[in-house]
Amino acid sequence: MTAAIEMVDVLDEPKAIEGRSPFVLAVHRLRKDKVAMISLAVILLIVLMAIFAPVFTAITGHPPNEQYRDIGLTPDGLPRGPNGTFWLGTDDLGRDILVRIAYGARVSLLVGVIATAITVVIGVVLGLAAGFLGGITDTVLARLIDVVLSVPFLLVAIALVSVTGPSLTVTVLVIGCFSWASVARIVRGQVLSLREREFVEAARSLGAGDGRIMFVDVLPNVMAPVIVYTTLLIPVVIVTQATLSFLGLGLPPPTADWGGMISSSQNYYTTAWWFILFPGLALLITTLAFNLFGDGVRDAFDPRADRT
Repeated sequence: MTAAIEMVDVLDEPKAIEGRSPFVLAVHRLRKDKVAMISLAVILLIVLMAIFAPVFTAITGHPPNEQYRDIGLTPDGLPRGPNGTFWLGTDDLGRDILVRIAYGARVSLLVGVIATAITVVIGVVLGLAAGFLGGITDTVLARLIDVVLSVPFLLVAIALVSVTGPSLTVTVLVIGCFSWASVARIVRGQVLSLREREFVEAARSLGAGDGRIMFVDVLPNVMAPVIVYTTLLIPVVIVTQATLSFLGLGLPPPTADWGGMISSSQNYYTTAWWFILFPGLALLITTLAFNLFGDGVRDAFDPRADRT
């Protein structure tokens, strides 16, 4: 009898309310977004294709830079269409397009992630400093942001490549060092609205220095827009890298690169449709997947998404 009474008392006790952080709520909303989840699945497939690019070489028996002029080109010297030997056809030098697309994914994702990371780190640090420190620091950094945003990016890229020569390092540095200004402007605006909040004043009254307040107290409160902007910046960087390669400013040949493949196919779009179609589709699907996923992340971190 006593045990039964105790069990009833336990059942009658109110359950503790489990609080969830804004990040957990955002992830919960994101998981309900079917378009974002499908886009994430596509991104994961592209990442797996890039990681296991050597598997495509092993299956087809065609290295990415191997030229098969005897079986990969027609008697007229034109690329061969999709067939049992070359599943997506060949390019103007008789190379397997499928294998080169897989290896090109490595370049696009590598540049997209590294250049975006450089951009976000520089933008967040300078935006934090400008917004929190204020005064002359804010004035100088704000003017620097305006100057960087006004620099003609492609002209600078052409000038640098003409001096240093095309390479992966130059591509990453050019994109990273001239894309951070927009991130810094977003972070600066967020910090300007946070630096007078109560938690900042409380940390300052406890003796915390500016560095600790910026990176421990303020930075976590601006990470939501930074995460959103990062997911939307990656496809922009991928397209920028492809554009530089299309203009001959990217990786030197014979490195497999989507932009370079599209550039090489310009003279064959009427006679070899597969040459321009498949690299273009790879670039389109990748950037579209990242953009749709970025839109889902933005909606997930926006509290107003609950109203819809």
